[in-house]
Amino acid sequence: MSEKSNAQPPEKLTGIQLKEIPDSAVGFKAIKSSINHITSEVGLIKGIGLLKNLNQKDGFDCPGCAWPDPDAKRAFLAEYCENGAKAVAEEATKNKVSPLFFATHSVQELAKLSDYEIGKSGRITQPMYLPEGKDNYEEISWEDAFNLIGEELNSLDSPDEAIFYTSGRTSNEAAFLYQLFVRQFGTNNLPDCSNMCHESSGAALSETLGIGKGSVTLDDFNHADLVIVIGQNPGTNHPRMLTALGETKNNGGKIITINPLPEVGLLNYKDPQNPLKWIGSGQDLTDLFLQVKINGDVALLKIILKLMKQKEIENPGAIFNHDFIKEKTAGIDEMLNDLDNYSIEELLPQTGIEFEEIEKATELIINNEKIIICWAMGLTQHKNSVDNIRELVNILLLKGSIGKKGAGTCPVRGHSNVQGDRTMGIWEKSPDSFLDKLDNEFNFKSPRKHGFDVVNSIEAMHNEKAKIFFGMGGNFISATPDTEFTADALRNCNLTVHISTKLNRSHLIHGKKALILPCLGRSEKDFQSSGEQFVTVENSMGVVHQSHGHLAPHSNKLLSEPKIVAGIAIATLKNSTVNWTKLTDNYDLIRNKIEATIPGFENYNKRARIKGGFYLPNNARINNFEPTSTGKANFSKNLPSDIILKKNQFLMMTIRTHDQYNTTIYGLNDRYRGVLNERRVIFMNEEDMKQQGLKKLDLVNLTSHFNDEKREAKSFLAIPYNIPKQCTATYFPEANVLVPIKSVAKISNTPASKTVVISIQKR
Repeated sequence: MSEKSNAQPPEKLTGIQLKEIPDSAVGFKAIKSSINHITSEVGLIKGIGLLKNLNQKDGFDCPGCAWPDPDAKRAFLAEYCENGAKAVAEEATKNKVSPLFFATHSVQELAKLSDYEIGKSGRITQPMYLPEGKDNYEEISWEDAFNLIGEELNSLDSPDEAIFYTSGRTSNEAAFLYQLFVRQFGTNNLPDCSNMCHESSGAALSETLGIGKGSVTLDDFNHADLVIVIGQNPGTNHPRMLTALGETKNNGGKIITINPLPEVGLLNYKDPQNPLKWIGSGQDLTDLFLQVKINGDVALLKIILKLMKQKEIENPGAIFNHDFIKEKTAGIDEMLNDLDNYSIEELLPQTGIEFEEIEKATELIINNEKIIICWAMGLTQHKNSVDNIRELVNILLLKGSIGKKGAGTCPVRGHSNVQGDRTMGIWEKSPDSFLDKLDNEFNFKSPRKHGFDVVNSIEAMHNEKAKIFFGMGGNFISATPDTEFTADALRNCNLTVHISTKLNRSHLIHGKKALILPCLGRSEKDFQSSGEQFVTVENSMGVVHQSHGHLAPHSNKLLSEPKIVAGIAIATLKNSTVNWTKLTDNYDLIRNKIEATIPGFENYNKRARIKGGFYLPNNARINNFEPTSTGKANFSKNLPSDIILKKNQFLMMTIRTHDQYNTTIYGLNDRYRGVLNERRVIFMNEEDMKQQGLKKLDLVNLTSHFNDEKREAKSFLAIPYNIPKQCTATYFPEANVLVPIKSVAKISNTPASKTVVISIQKR
């Protein structure tokens, strides 16, 4: 090709409008927004038919977030949130990306569009192929596509030269087949979106509690005395969580919110499932808001721990749960002694919070034992992310707030089956115990060398050590850090392949050859030779349940994800003993294999047909910590931030808008922050703006600074906002170009997208 396709969203502005920030979230405006989106994409009648089946026990699972559905009764017509309705509208859209569309739009032309415009193009209706040197995708048959993939994979010098990425929307059945195929091919290169979000949670929780998942159930929110929500914006990212928090308040519990930005949804909420509450003052949720500086979390938590220790010394036996600590934990003395290495005076400036406010939070923790702590990517995408989560566990262990009703850990996951994918073996370093069972069941020897995670994969492709990239869902280029570096890595590949429902920027940043393989969506019926199929997913709290599509497929040339994996496996593997065709003719047979290889799936097919699903085993939920290195829950020593900003430098975190879920852009509004029709903005402290000589809506360029390297993102509008000094926020993927590939969390290797050191230059 004569020129490279745009890896970054275009720098054009779209006409910003600033509105007053609302004083309440959800309610009638959320209902109205949901109806508007569904009507514009699929029409009102069809849309209502879709929504009434969304997240119902005999319906299909929302393709958005992984927040759990109630175990018992569910809302008749509103067991979903605004962004769930948007996700379904996007998937069921009447717009189609046909061969004619590709014939009349070159890759370079499409890459000049914004991510929002690309996504609105519609559903891809048939396999498409971009030959080397060509400017336009062209139609290809499924057989030819599979054969091309098989030939390219078998031409590699080593299976480790192929990367097999997975998005969190993949079903259990597809994920299990995918990892089986990849391991039979001979590699553990199975990076997934967890590497970029909750890998830090998994690492911290596995070390301290023996399981990389949260320990609470949805019902626990009905019994909690105190819920701490830290580094999270559920009003936009997991709106149905607000209902659970509302139940906590209804039952007399308290809520502490810790975040650099005050998020409307956590302050006041109007229940969309109760029309009587759409008007009026709404329900106040947060009892205490601690506006922490970006990456000041460990410093804040250490002050709380020091105050708890001080109170315990003053009142022996009155603060800590000594019976629990003695029976169930290890390492308390080392943790408490380590606290003496830090003074409150040196920690306090890192938090940006008044000491009296921290004392109030400590008193709430001291006076309650049924404590739930919830967090998301505000904690997991820093250099010391694992420390963040281990410090939370320290607080819970001191109070004995694990393994009891109304208490425990709650990492709030993103994609609807990201947790299930990991359970199914989508992991670059699966334990030998899982691989041994896989080998025994399928009569082969799986590789034992750990594979590449996301960051390692990008570096391997960039260094031409990996030559094929395969994406099972997702929008890799828009999700990953260091946009231009990642784009060059993908361009180095001989072949890039994406299993997708809709067009996205990753289809336009490609290898020498590229394939787009269109698959069925969650809302669509899946017919195989044995009849209509269903798939299963695992939500954020370990419930496995079925998802059953209700719409006719968008095109008769779409295949299900399991069928696509099987087709590739048949074309690639010459000596496999797996009957891939038989497995995908009837998904019950896939579930039988899952049952045979993964603990917790006994009687899988029978239990998968129970409406509402079933819970997987969770050792932390029952206070069994045998899987840890000590056989007990482990206290830990953790480090606060070591970032020192120079003059005129700021910390930047990337965030989502309200019209966005992960990399999918549903619209251009962020109404809970008062920003409409624009995404290229940077939120700044008003005093910082004055010191920089900036006024509202001044145009600026952003430069990130890491290891003497500089990266630049141009044309952002400065907006004064309620954010701590020297802290800023921008939207992704527009600001991903500023996130250095080597700036990662210790242990988890997650990109540090929430702690990017930048300077700001007025245009």
